[in-house]
Amino acid sequence: MFRKLTLTAATMLALTSGQVFAAEAETEIEDFAFSFEGPFGSFDQMQLQRGLQIYTEVCSACHGLEFVAFRTLHDEGGPALPEDQMRAYAEFYEVYDESIEDYRAATPADKFPAVTGAGAPDLSLMAKSRAGFHGPLGSGINQLVKGMGGAEYIASILSGYHETPECAPEDFDGYYNVAFAPGGYPEECLDDHGHRTVPGSWIGMAPPLWGDDVEYADGHSTELHHEAQDVAAFLMWTAEPKMMARKQAGLSGVILLIMLSVLLYLTNKRLWAPHKHKD
Repeated sequence: MFRKLTLTAATMLALTSGQVFAAEAETEIEDFAFSFEGPFGSFDQMQLQRGLQIYTEVCSACHGLEFVAFRTLHDEGGPALPEDQMRAYAEFYEVYDESIEDYRAATPADKFPAVTGAGAPDLSLMAKSRAGFHGPLGSGINQLVKGMGGAEYIASILSGYHETPECAPEDFDGYYNVAFAPGGYPEECLDDHGHRTVPGSWIGMAPPLWGDDVEYADGHSTELHHEAQDVAAFLMWTAEPKMMARKQAGLSGVILLIMLSVLLYLTNKRLWAPHKHKD
């Protein structure tokens, strides 16, 4: 029985791995080195502030952050804006107040207003929802083995725009992106077996970043990949603002369990030592 279960599990793993590699072949996801990866990683405060700047100056025209409160921009472990800057930032936005049935300047207690005019998705949970983008049914094997998750997906999308391949029809509507999997795919770019001849797919969103889109106060590079990585890190924080606290709690739990295991082992040895050699 045990042997049969082992063989079944091994077979399923082999099939899953094959499907993962097949899925990977359809897109080109770059493995970025984010500071928050791994059990001891943490968010880079300056990177989060740069990502907030890109969101404000570029992304906020079409995308909202309706699950993020302005006050969290002041939190340690996040962008950690000084309180006066956080309050001033919030005042740039207007929110609808039902008590006065009118719009007013936002306060730290308010959340980013939703952006519905462009029909673009909200970005609050984007990095979390895309964390299992790889593998069959979002199994997330790459995230476990390689540390690749939603932040890599977002950064790869932002930096993955390429010239339209020759196989695409001239009247095809959209932008070609090597990291985007869903969406329309012209028959001209499929082989006889229905497989894609080029990675990625077509996406309706125009390239939001080109490089040198903003001017950082800290003098950091504004090359396209750096900008994409900065805003992806910020969106990872918006989706997982308590990630560092959970890591610390998990590490403390592991240490306590190790200590408890050692104490239980020594206690067991001490209790049974007098009886071990009795006939």
